[in-house]
Amino acid sequence: MATQRMRWLRVLKPIPPRAKLVIGCLSFIVPIVLWGIVSYVPLVWHPQMLITNAGAVDYLRPGMRMANAAFSDAVTAAHTRNEEAPQGVPANPIYLPAPHEVVLALYTSFTSPPVSQDGAWLHESLWHSIQIIFWGFLIASIVGVPLGVLCGTYAALSRLNEPFIEFFRYLPAPAFGALAVAILGIYDGPKIAIIVIGTLFQQVLIVANTTRKLDVGLVEAALTLGAKRAGQLLGRVVIPGILPDLYRDQRILLGWAWTYLIVAELIGTSSGITWFITQQARYQHFANVYAAIIIIGIIGLGTDMLLALAGRRLFPWDRSLVKQE
Repeated sequence: MATQRMRWLRVLKPIPPRAKLVIGCLSFIVPIVLWGIVSYVPLVWHPQMLITNAGAVDYLRPGMRMANAAFSDAVTAAHTRNEEAPQGVPANPIYLPAPHEVVLALYTSFTSPPVSQDGAWLHESLWHSIQIIFWGFLIASIVGVPLGVLCGTYAALSRLNEPFIEFFRYLPAPAFGALAVAILGIYDGPKIAIIVIGTLFQQVLIVANTTRKLDVGLVEAALTLGAKRAGQLLGRVVIPGILPDLYRDQRILLGWAWTYLIVAELIGTSSGITWFITQQARYQHFANVYAAIIIIGIIGLGTDMLLALAGRRLFPWDRSLVKQE
C-alpha cells in the first residue's frame, strides 16, 4: 500500500489510469459529501429552526425559519404562559438548500414554466448566454491569435504592441460597461464587448509567449532549406510548431471568458443565465440559483473535456497534451 501511494506522489510523473479515474471522481465526491453532511446532520451546522407547528405563538407560521436562540425563547415563553409551544426541526438558512433540493430544482427548471411572467426557462437563458460567450470569444480570437503570433515572432512588433496591451489588461473589463452601452446599445452588443475586452488582451500576451517558446532550430532549418518569405515561415514553421500549445491556450482562455459572463450580462438589458439567477434569488428560490450555477459548471467542464478529447485526436504527436489529460 505504501508503495502504491508513493507511485501516486512521484514528482512530475504521471499516475496510473485507474488512480487518475479514482482521484478525479473524489474531486467531486468529497465536496458533495461535505455538502450533504452540512445539510443533513443537525449537529454539524443548523443555526435555524424550521417551524412545523406555530403553537400558540401568533407571529409564527409553518414553513418559517428563525434562529435557534429566538426559537428557544419562544418555546420558553409559551411554557411560562401554559400555552402550546411551537415545534420545529433543525434547519440551515434558506440560502443553503440540501443537495436533493438542488437536484430536484435542476430537473424542474427544465420542465416547469417560469414562476413570474417576465421570467425565462433555464434552457432559454443558457442558450442565450452560450451565444454571448461564443461571439465574444470568437471576435477576441480572430484579433488576438494572429496578433499574438506576430508579436511572438517579431520582436519589433512585440515592443510596439505589448507595452500598451500590458497596461490595458489591468483595466477591469466591467469598467467599460457604460461606454459599451453608449456605443453599442442596450442589447447583446455591450455584453459581447465585455467578453472581448476581458479575453483579448490576455490572449495576445499568452499566445505571444507561447510563440516565443518555439524551438529556434526549426526556423533556422527552414531558412537553410530556402524559406525566405515571412509567409512561408509563419504558415509552414511557426504556426504548425505552436499549434498544440496554441490549442491548449485557447481552452484555458475559453474558461476565462465564462468568468466574465455574469458581469457582462448585468450590462444593458437583463437576459441570459444572469437574469435567471437574479430572478430566482429575488423570489428566494435558492435551489434554482444553485442549479443554474451548477449547470454552468457542467457545461464548462463538458466543453473542456470535449476539446481535450479533440486535441488528443488532432495532435497525437504532442506528448505533453496526452500527459496533461
